[in-house]
Amino acid sequence: MANATTAAPAPLRTERETARRAWPLRAALGAGLVVLAVVAVVTGDLGARLLLGGLGLLAAVRGAGLLRAGAVPPGAASVAGGLAAVAVAVTSAPVTGWVLLAGVPLTLLAGAGVALARGGAARRAGAALLVWTALVGALLAGTLAVQGADRAAAVATVVAALATGLAAVPLLVAAAGLRAVASAPEPPRAAGCAGCACSGGGCGIPRD
Repeated sequence: MANATTAAPAPLRTERETARRAWPLRAALGAGLVVLAVVAVVTGDLGARLLLGGLGLLAAVRGAGLLRAGAVPPGAASVAGGLAAVAVAVTSAPVTGWVLLAGVPLTLLAGAGVALARGGAARRAGAALLVWTALVGALLAGTLAVQGADRAAAVATVVAALATGLAAVPLLVAAAGLRAVASAPEPPRAAGCAGCACSGGGCGIPRD
């Protein structure tokens, strides 16, 4: 009984410590996505390259994390795709435009497919995203046909920046929740426990 009583606070401390480490990272990532989206919109022709390069870098970092966790196929694909995106963004503005022009609707379509496969509330969000994907695809195709590839790439950049900014919202919300967990007060100790010998397996107070 003593062991069960003294061991109970440990998971709470672990949860709090995990939240304390995790919330600054999520907050920084969310803020970084917002900044990247804004910069991509306001920097004109350079925006597409900044956006593709920034997203590619994030994808490569995420892939490296997956590789460390043992998820080799998705991790390797994420690293390769991210580095390829960075290379394209650095070397060629026209190719960057075409990558965004093709990649935006395909990425939205993939996201809709993942959400639809999950079912429940995610399925409704996936259906809405599928409609949005169709509208974006029609807009990009119409712009490409009427105004040319440069204008269509600019529209794709704005859509991608908007999606990037929206992707930051759940990260910032999660960071706020984790920060609340990290700053929660320590749970009260059991009556009669002074904390002097609990780490040694019990304080020696007899319990029924």
